[in-house]
Amino acid sequence: MKFHCGIIIGLFVVNLTLISQHNFESTSRLVPFSMDWRGFIDGDLDLSFQLNKPAGEVGFTQIQGGHFYTADGKRLRIWGVNVTGGACFPEKEDAQQVAQFLAKLGINGVRFHFLDSNWGRERSIFNYDLDHTRTLDPCQLDRLDFFVAELKKNGIYANFNLNVGRNYRAGDDVVDHDLLGLAKAVTLFDDRIIELQKEYAGQLLTHTNPYTGNKYVDEPALIIVEIVNENSLVEAWFSGRLLGENTAGSTGTWSDIPPSYAEQLTKKYNDWLTTNLSPENIQKLQKEAGVADADLLPRLRPDEFNDASKLRFHSEAEFIMQTERAFFRGMYEYLKNDLQLHAHVAGNSDHNHFKPGYALLSSLAELDVVDGHVYWQHPNYFRHPETGERTFSIDNTPMVNDPFHSTMVQLSRSAVQGKPYTVSETNHPYPNEYACEGVPILAAYALLQDWDGIFFYTLEHSDPKEWHDKIPNYFDLYSDPVKMSNLAAASLMFHRGDVDAAEKIVLRGYSREQLIEGIREDAEQMPMFTPGFSDAIPLTYKTRIQSFDQSKTDYPAVAETSPITAQNGELSWHFDHDKGLVVIDDPRTQALVGFVSESEQQTRNMAANIETRFCSIFLTSMDGKPIFDSDNLLLAATARSGLAGMTWNDERTSLTNWGEKPTIIEPVRGEIMLELNASAITLSSLDGSGRIQKSVHLAEKSDGSFVLNLTAFKTPWYLVQVQK
Repeated sequence: MKFHCGIIIGLFVVNLTLISQHNFESTSRLVPFSMDWRGFIDGDLDLSFQLNKPAGEVGFTQIQGGHFYTADGKRLRIWGVNVTGGACFPEKEDAQQVAQFLAKLGINGVRFHFLDSNWGRERSIFNYDLDHTRTLDPCQLDRLDFFVAELKKNGIYANFNLNVGRNYRAGDDVVDHDLLGLAKAVTLFDDRIIELQKEYAGQLLTHTNPYTGNKYVDEPALIIVEIVNENSLVEAWFSGRLLGENTAGSTGTWSDIPPSYAEQLTKKYNDWLTTNLSPENIQKLQKEAGVADADLLPRLRPDEFNDASKLRFHSEAEFIMQTERAFFRGMYEYLKNDLQLHAHVAGNSDHNHFKPGYALLSSLAELDVVDGHVYWQHPNYFRHPETGERTFSIDNTPMVNDPFHSTMVQLSRSAVQGKPYTVSETNHPYPNEYACEGVPILAAYALLQDWDGIFFYTLEHSDPKEWHDKIPNYFDLYSDPVKMSNLAAASLMFHRGDVDAAEKIVLRGYSREQLIEGIREDAEQMPMFTPGFSDAIPLTYKTRIQSFDQSKTDYPAVAETSPITAQNGELSWHFDHDKGLVVIDDPRTQALVGFVSESEQQTRNMAANIETRFCSIFLTSMDGKPIFDSDNLLLAATARSGLAGMTWNDERTSLTNWGEKPTIIEPVRGEIMLELNASAITLSSLDGSGRIQKSVHLAEKSDGSFVLNLTAFKTPWYLVQVQK
């Protein structure tokens, strides 16, 4: 096989169980493979050398040129995971081991999500014995403190989310508390609830962690504080969740607000009109709405947006946007000025990609950090029409076949010039059969875009004592060997910045009118909602928002044909004939991701003859040398994962049987050819604890090539040790 990188000093062939082409729909070739986080502590794989310990040792992180830097001037990228609910409060022995486990995987950031959940005594920071949410549970707080201290000790930064899952109780003195649920949207305009948010922030952030000796406002290992999570007044408006028709209680995360809060918002709107519009324009609005002078002007419903006059729609949009901005600015000033918080503040995430996010982003960009969320084919939840059971559906298609709606392109719309950009939630949710593509591709293009951090959602929802036995949900990472092995391998590429950031930056600008009109724009313009801007640009160049006050239209022409090659020449996206493939070709990290079996693509040091229909072959140097000269390499060869006994519906869009433990994987089968400067290699398969299972040593043959048969190896990851 021909390589394009000069003289071949050593050619190694990895035979990954040659078999006949199999039917992708079959799960019969999936074999058991379980992660073992406790055993990982004594395992052979240790990537913690990438982390500076303790986190924040040299002082508070700085923002320079729109990026994170340590206090001594070194670029800092966050490669992280979320912990959610019960996973935020491990017992102390478990906290030590979880911190070590994450460090050994190369993780240097943990986002604490749903600290304020309503999911049970050991899953919330609030005292469950009280009729209000104004007192923190001392036992839970102690667990959190110890966990943060252990993470810090192991070089892992923390990200605290303030308001996420708080359910108000009778003693909170909150109107209609029993109808609010998560109180989304209301948290941004109700004075009492804003007061309670500030009170909670003060309780948590001015608390002294006895295990670090620092108040959280003075903790250098706390890098980000997020004010709210996926909670926007603009989004609630265009989504029909400000109607005030909820009289029966919360119907889930995205509930309409209760009537009392709708009335309050309408009153605030009319007060705003009196202050900001002339009497003549107010009369025009009253006439259009058909109300008398003495009556309150009703707010628009989403189904009235398109028929509303420009005056009426823009007036209400301005009120919504200014109210939202005032909330974020007020909370930011409280955190920074009143509490003297050193950590960087993010207001919220740009998270709804079926509408432009620019109205929301215009407020979020005034804070320290801009953040985005996106999932590839997030499950659609519903009740089964016959059984009434809660179930789901997904498209279950590969992202490599749809580059222009990929997570990378969707996320790229949110980054703002001069601000660090993080992705605090992303995943290919279970049971998507193409999930092996998610981590490697996102990590590579995040480097092309020069983003500053990724927190994958979520390591776990439950207490670590439950991790081994519980059935994972759509988002749990820990139990998925495919995602965990790719997280480990990609940490090396991401921390080092192996893929060069594009030199050219395409700046975008939006006028105030574009921000407002975007609120009622058709979803057909997704994901960028930017006239004249090719969806291929984020796969080629960097892009940032330059202005929220001035429109920009002169964008470069980029062909939307296969392959799309990044400006740095290290990434190419092939998507012809529904057989997509992404190629990563950097001296220190090389990968083939997608329909490898259908392609003859190769990298400068690696080629493949793979029989597994869809997979990711990700090879990276562990010692920082180019692959050609490296002494130690990590290989993640991944395909499908699932649960034993899982069964799909006929359309392969949902599960009729979720399955049960153990976790099963599809081992990659075929050949990998490596060009290395070496006389011999030892290839070792790893088990779920990162321990070496079995090793094969190859001495050089006369023709300089080596063939390794991996028939007995059923694993997603390997160590490659090179002898010169």
